[in-house]
Amino acid sequence: MYFREDNRGRAKKCHGGPSFASTYVERLSSEGDMTVKLNKASFARAKKLVNGNHVVRDRRDAWSEDKPSAQKENKFIERHGFHEYAKWHLGIDDDEPDKTKKKYGFPYGDFVDVHRCAVLSAESRAGQYKHYDIERAAAHLLRMIDAKKAKSAHM
Repeated sequence: MYFREDNRGRAKKCHGGPSFASTYVERLSSEGDMTVKLNKASFARAKKLVNGNHVVRDRRDAWSEDKPSAQKENKFIERHGFHEYAKWHLGIDDDEPDKTKKKYGFPYGDFVDVHRCAVLSAESRAGQYKHYDIERAAAHLLRMIDAKKAKSAHM
């Protein structure tokens, strides 16, 4: 009997060959090294922005066009510092050095507004890389954004 992981990373019995077992063992050993976690202060700020209606409800795939350029990110960091830059990212990687852009991931906005497309992208990528706390936070933001849209449509 061998084990493999299901879509949530849990062990599942199967009758496959050793490749399934070795995949699961590799996953177990790498899970202890996962250092990307939810940036709780950023999540709180994002919820506050959504509640304040600082939201761009753009197309699903618009983030590649809407996301700030590297130049705009650098200017933002020059003006406001990494502490403020961090507040626009749902993920934080403790293995990366402080005061580097690599330390922060899963952006949700453009330094002014929350972009629905950015939150969708963050949710998708977080799920893909098994950062479930970030995935759940992004899903929560999406529900908030969609609920506000539905509420405003009824007014």
